[in-house]
Amino acid sequence: MTFEVRPEAIELGRLFQQQGYELALVGGPVRDLLLHRTAHDFDFTTSARPEQFEPILRRWGEGFWDMGRKFGTLGAKRRSKDGTEISVEVTTYRSDKYDPNSRKPEVNYGDNLEGDLSRRDFTVNAMALRVPDLVFVDPFNGANDLQRKLLRTPVSAEQSFDDDPLRMMRAIRFVAQLGFTIEASTAEALTKMVDRIDIVSAERVRDELVKMLLSDNPHAGIEALVDSGLAERVIPEVPALQLEIDEHHRHKDVFEHTLTVVDRAIALETDAEGPVPAPDLVLRLAALLHDIGKPKTRRFEAGGKVSFHHHDVVGAKMAAKRLRALRFDRQVIADVCKLIELHLRFHGYVDEPWTDSAVRRYVADSGPLYYRLNRLTRADATTQNKRKALMFDQAMDEMEARVSELKKKEDLDSIRPTLNGSQIMELLGLEPGPMVGKAYKHMLEFRMENGEVDEDVAVEELKRWWKEQN
Repeated sequence: MTFEVRPEAIELGRLFQQQGYELALVGGPVRDLLLHRTAHDFDFTTSARPEQFEPILRRWGEGFWDMGRKFGTLGAKRRSKDGTEISVEVTTYRSDKYDPNSRKPEVNYGDNLEGDLSRRDFTVNAMALRVPDLVFVDPFNGANDLQRKLLRTPVSAEQSFDDDPLRMMRAIRFVAQLGFTIEASTAEALTKMVDRIDIVSAERVRDELVKMLLSDNPHAGIEALVDSGLAERVIPEVPALQLEIDEHHRHKDVFEHTLTVVDRAIALETDAEGPVPAPDLVLRLAALLHDIGKPKTRRFEAGGKVSFHHHDVVGAKMAAKRLRALRFDRQVIADVCKLIELHLRFHGYVDEPWTDSAVRRYVADSGPLYYRLNRLTRADATTQNKRKALMFDQAMDEMEARVSELKKKEDLDSIRPTLNGSQIMELLGLEPGPMVGKAYKHMLEFRMENGEVDEDVAVEELKRWWKEQN
């Protein structure tokens, strides 16, 4: 077996060897080498302690960092001859274990490579390549599991998941990222131990969830998350979508519908030059959570009908609560919830095309989320009725064309009244106060209804409104 390893990695191995230390490439980079994938970030493990190999890293690299020092990890980077930036992180042989009552892992140093590999999450990540000699080390047959696309733990799954419960989330992520299948006994242990995930910090769980959602196949990851029972602990609103279909089959299985919407939303993402470059976390989160208000709002109506009134508003509030619990960024939370709250807005257009003022309000309300909202709305239209599907697509195409035409005539991205607050106060002889805000709001409505108008027209309207107030 031959490996094409970057010369910078070989050079680093020689520097460690000259000082009498072992160094081996481990984990994902070794897996990527076997899959013939290019990598620019390299993880190494070593027999040296951080204080021993820090001088080596500083000599090798052009930049150095030590944020992971308490975990035995130091990093460095340098630019290669071809201009590519190479980043490395080196960690002392170790094992991570959680105290049953702590959210933070304890770090224990090990003394040999094989012991370090035995403590890694899965056999496909428990392979190493010693440098500079390029000796391949695979004590748990990870190369064979990689070929079979099988996730299996090096030691018993119970011990592995107990040592680091986040590995259960990583298993789900690899299903989505790499198309792997979880080996039967590993999957069984995962299902039995899902409550152990509660000991892991929300931030670490969130990071794995994000990586899964940004993968090539979130659909498979979401299914695995729900089937394993992990979703009940991490994001319970998603498995709650598995509503029983009523006996007359008059409403869809909301979970299956959600998976379809996620797939369709991803298909509508754009390239880097487009308005929604893939992969887009906000769009994917909104697609996953857009219907989580349905279980709470489901009502069985006369004649066997089922309704979910206001599930958009309820769902937005539920999404905010869950995303906050997972420590998502405030802007991400705001954007996702806005999309959920607005995802039904367009449906009224299909029944009766809007006036220009309604189109302006739609663009103004969606703001910078306009392109994402249209993609979420299109993705959510999963009807099997071809006539309805065609009508919906045509209506959305028409509305988007109208927006494009309006944008040529006026600035829809930042709709403001023709008169600002200072002008309103001067024209009406007002001091700052509630009436100025009321006048401004009226002039904004006038702008929505009439589009951009000349200043004298706006002044005339303001005077008319003021006379009416008095």
